[in-house]
Amino acid sequence: MRHEKKVVENSITEGVIWKQLLIFFFPILFGTFFQQLYNTVDAIIVGQYLGKQALAAVGGGTGTAINLLIGFFTGVSSGATVIISQYYGAKSEEDASKAIHTAIALAIAAGAVIMVLGIVFTRFILDLIGTPEDVMPLATTYMRIFFAGSIFNTVYNMGSGIFRALGDSRRPLYFLICGCIVNIVLDFLFVGLFRMGVDGAAYATIISQMVSAVLVVIWLRKRKDGLGFSFRKLHIHSKMLVFTLKIGLPTGFQSILYTVSNLIIQAHVNGFGTDTAAAWAAYGKLDAVFWMAINAFGIAVTTFVGQNYGARLYARVRSGIRTSVLMSTALTVFVTAFFMLIGQKGLELFTTDTAVLEIGMDILTLLVPTWILYMPIEILCGAMRGCGKTFVPTVITVVGICVLRALWLEVVPSFVPTIGAVFLCYPASWLVTSLAIILYYLFGKILPKKTEA
Repeated sequence: MRHEKKVVENSITEGVIWKQLLIFFFPILFGTFFQQLYNTVDAIIVGQYLGKQALAAVGGGTGTAINLLIGFFTGVSSGATVIISQYYGAKSEEDASKAIHTAIALAIAAGAVIMVLGIVFTRFILDLIGTPEDVMPLATTYMRIFFAGSIFNTVYNMGSGIFRALGDSRRPLYFLICGCIVNIVLDFLFVGLFRMGVDGAAYATIISQMVSAVLVVIWLRKRKDGLGFSFRKLHIHSKMLVFTLKIGLPTGFQSILYTVSNLIIQAHVNGFGTDTAAAWAAYGKLDAVFWMAINAFGIAVTTFVGQNYGARLYARVRSGIRTSVLMSTALTVFVTAFFMLIGQKGLELFTTDTAVLEIGMDILTLLVPTWILYMPIEILCGAMRGCGKTFVPTVITVVGICVLRALWLEVVPSFVPTIGAVFLCYPASWLVTSLAIILYYLFGKILPKKTEA
């Protein structure tokens, strides 16, 4: 990478590591929180106003099915984030600008493809996971409307990744807050006042995503340095596309396989009936709090490592990874204790059905204490992604999580036909994969032996 004059002061490559990580982490955490609120607010309002069939339609398997396509793009877009952060850390403004415009062009094209594929294959996916018949019409409507707004989703997510790659994690938060407020207001209007059902919840979501996407583009255009977005420069540069896909495609395929494994689990869940499907959907909204927290650390460490790796500050990279592991461990313990404490009160946000709540508590008690097993996967894979190393971690996670889960679900429930036997595939796969990822990080020569201050 060429080294050019630095235009904007970049604190990620300097200063106290834990402070810089926290300064970067909290806006990502709050941003992820507000992003999660899109679907969570839908679930709360729909569950309270429309009942458990509608709750199952906008949560659980529906969310997992949506992630099949959206998650793939998000994985691919992480390649753009890494490339931009490395060029920015190396002070190569021209290459960073080309990477930014390639990323936005890719987001628009991917959004259009996801829209078509999502609308066409919605019913096929829902049939594949065994969606209950009383849920199917509502779930089909919700997913197709959601996919119609895919371009807003992809542009916002790519734009947020660009801001973070440049060391700015605050503006994506502000954009999400605006979108979330719009979403909440429209949910109450469309579902509560106008009685539009799950259609209204879906329309509220895509309109709010449109607001966030427009704000991202406006502020990218407002940058005064050479990294500002311009429609005239919107172009896919082949070199940047190759670099992006080289890093992002393994992560994208990993996301698909993660989602496929979750769809297999959802199919088993659906086999236990609507009450269990609704309980899993309600638990999933609480479970998402942990995932948004640990994913925020993963994003923070990827950007931190990417910029410092681009600047060849390898000693700082190692210190940042160690600090992230310690901080994320403390966070996981805190979140675990919190959800074990609130238990049923949290589930009651989404439903008052006694049978659903009882099943939901069984799921929560089984899975929440095992969250700590996943932490090394997110942090170390995020760190290696920042170094541009994605292939081997992807193979490890695909085998350790996706393949192992599929084998578990093929064998264990046939001997122990309970919902608990199905859900135990999560901690089992996390444990095996974490051990393999730790060993690869320690002995896989991820960073050069020579360190630089």
